[in-house]
Amino acid sequence: MKVVLLERVERLGTIGDVVNVKDGFARNFLLPRSKALRATQANLKVFEGQRAEIEKRNAENRAKAEKSGEKLNGSTYVLIRQAGESGQLYGSVSGRDVAEAITAEGGKVERSQVVLDLPIKTLGVHEVKVRLHAEVTITVKINIARSQDEAERQARGENVIASQFEEERQASAEQQADMLEGGAGAAMADADAY
Repeated sequence: MKVVLLERVERLGTIGDVVNVKDGFARNFLLPRSKALRATQANLKVFEGQRAEIEKRNAENRAKAEKSGEKLNGSTYVLIRQAGESGQLYGSVSGRDVAEAITAEGGKVERSQVVLDLPIKTLGVHEVKVRLHAEVTITVKINIARSQDEAERQARGENVIASQFEEERQASAEQQADMLEGGAGAAMADADAY
């Protein structure tokens, strides 16, 4: 189906482009969301008559998105989640969770604006893209941790999972040394004397 785009659509075109798309994509996405019109002679005439107004509205929306994006770009948000010993989350962090975290801190982001190719399933600091407008994309950092203390350590750049295993290894080594110095080492020495 041929459509004329009313706004920039990623990997498709910009305002005014006449493109050929699959029927389902046009009927289910582009047309209901007012991103395009069918490319009929009547609609092309209507579009050309309103082109200046559509471009002006797009420029205003882009300016608003850029202004709000300046405040949010590069900011960090902390999400406390339960996770296993290996850092694997018991659930996952979705676009809705990211949007709620940003909104709770005073930002204005909708779930549909968060761009996650795959849900986040591990602890750590993750960069997430947020598309505020078809032409404005910002990046925020999501710090996923089991506690606020762990989040602060991750923010400083510490690998919490690796340090956890290192702490456990050191504690185990100290425990073995104590056992050898204490009763276990003396008992072995006595057994060797017999």
